[in-house]
Amino acid sequence: MSEIIKNRYDFVLFFDVQDGNPNGDPDAGNLPRMDAETGFGLVTDVCLKRKIRNYVQLVKEAKRPFDIFIKEKAVLNNLIDEPYETDEVKKQEKSAEKVESARQWMCTNYYDIRTFGAVMSTGKNAGQVRGPVQLTFSRSVDPIIATEHSITRMAVTTEAEAEAQHGDNRTMGRKYTVPYGLYRAHGFISPHLASQTGFSEEDLELLWQALRDMFDHDHSAARGLMGTRKLIVFKHDSALGNASAQQLFEMVANPRLKDPANPARAFSDYTNIEVTGDLPSGVTVLEV
Repeated sequence: MSEIIKNRYDFVLFFDVQDGNPNGDPDAGNLPRMDAETGFGLVTDVCLKRKIRNYVQLVKEAKRPFDIFIKEKAVLNNLIDEPYETDEVKKQEKSAEKVESARQWMCTNYYDIRTFGAVMSTGKNAGQVRGPVQLTFSRSVDPIIATEHSITRMAVTTEAEAEAQHGDNRTMGRKYTVPYGLYRAHGFISPHLASQTGFSEEDLELLWQALRDMFDHDHSAARGLMGTRKLIVFKHDSALGNASAQQLFEMVANPRLKDPANPARAFSDYTNIEVTGDLPSGVTVLEV
């Protein structure tokens, strides 16, 4: 593994969706998530982390030290128990030392644990990890409209269903999409927490790569056309940081519609996304 990161980072991610559902809300019949008071669209941090995990698992083929802890059909307690079979953990005499050794082993071998953290106090107990990379909910630049579509199916699943429908096999269903939405998310990376999990420069580059390309490997009929449009990274010269995240985020204004009289239906309907104003001393901008 490469050197552990030494600098603080804050970043802004813009991504969009066209004729798709970026994040269905199970509490609302899988409608696209939105702020009920304002109509602005929402995408949870958990949704974006899932896409990052899937991308890393695809690129690194789930090989350690880039394996993924939270993945489909994973039995978490079995994974947590694994370090207790290693010599490093077995040689520890005290229970607390065994937990700490197991925690370090899990951080070393699982990318998402040393990136986002994890609760591993079930099973044989590998402690808890607070990850250095944190994301906010994404919020759309403008209010969204959730469109409901009726869909049909010409086939049936059983012979009984076919007989009951007397030859009419069109099963009705519902599908929800957003005609177009441009979303903005904020992220934070702490070198202090990175030193505890081992999050390295190599891990950081993989994170930038995932944020750029994760939607290209996450296509489905339900999600429509999604893609990253802009990733703006503020790099601090120090571990503590040289300016507040809020100050830096305010330098990236949301793009405006070129024609406010018409709703957005493409990224080209917006003005350019730019960093404005003078950067604080000790902060540089990376567009990755």
